[in-house]
Amino acid sequence: MKKKKRYPTALTIAGSDSGGCAGIQADLKTFSSLGVFSTSVITAITAQNTNEVRAVEILSPPIIKKQSETVFDDIIVDVVKTGMLPSVEIIKLVASLIDNYNPPAVIVDPVMVATSGARLASTSIVSAFSKYLFSRITLITPNLPEAEALSGIQINSEKDMHTAANILLSQGCPAVLIKGGHSQSPDSTDILFRANKEPVRFSIPRIDSCNLHGTGCTFSSAIAAYIALGYSLEDAIRLAKNYISSAIKAGQNITTGKGYGPVNHFFEPQSLKIKKYDD
Repeated sequence: MKKKKRYPTALTIAGSDSGGCAGIQADLKTFSSLGVFSTSVITAITAQNTNEVRAVEILSPPIIKKQSETVFDDIIVDVVKTGMLPSVEIIKLVASLIDNYNPPAVIVDPVMVATSGARLASTSIVSAFSKYLFSRITLITPNLPEAEALSGIQINSEKDMHTAANILLSQGCPAVLIKGGHSQSPDSTDILFRANKEPVRFSIPRIDSCNLHGTGCTFSSAIAAYIALGYSLEDAIRLAKNYISSAIKAGQNITTGKGYGPVNHFFEPQSLKIKKYDD
């Protein structure tokens, strides 16, 4: 009797971007382009384009719970990636889902500010992340402003990145990847911090492009996709860094809308990968 086969599968729990650059849309494009089957749970609907976020409507915890349970009860999920978690109640719900379904890996992108500068989460979210999520996840991927918000310190140097990461590690995070895309250095350097391990740097030359809308979502989703494909955390981050770099390059001279456009997620799309059920 032949063993059953399935697709490696990722679940994104995040907000919807009507402009198609970030959020759920970016996550699904990234998963699909890397050969990972994509599932989704929508937490909020944004009226958004390349210029601005005009409105945000948060979905109720019951429908978010129902979406999640319906996926988990039917499909084997190899990795969960979270994006916009816009209320304390939703963060608590995600924590309970992690406890109930025990996914192999959870990647948290703490979405708080859009590329346009619009704030997507209240300050009360910060304490909820540390209280309910940090001890339950595999990796958190804040950019510099998000790392400042989560740690409570201002970050002006790599030394400050170390200090901020140590604060998050002390609060229960097993691994923190602080992204340096907002820095002014000629290279884009992200640093992975873990307790009792030397930090690991991931650096590429900075690419001159206005089409950076959704890069944070895309990068964290790429990490999740590579983990679903069986790579270690460090290798997944390294591969994801190369992927986002190539996606930025492929989309840098394209005009989409009047503001910050998207990266080119499908510069080299992969067919859906296949794995055995008992892998």
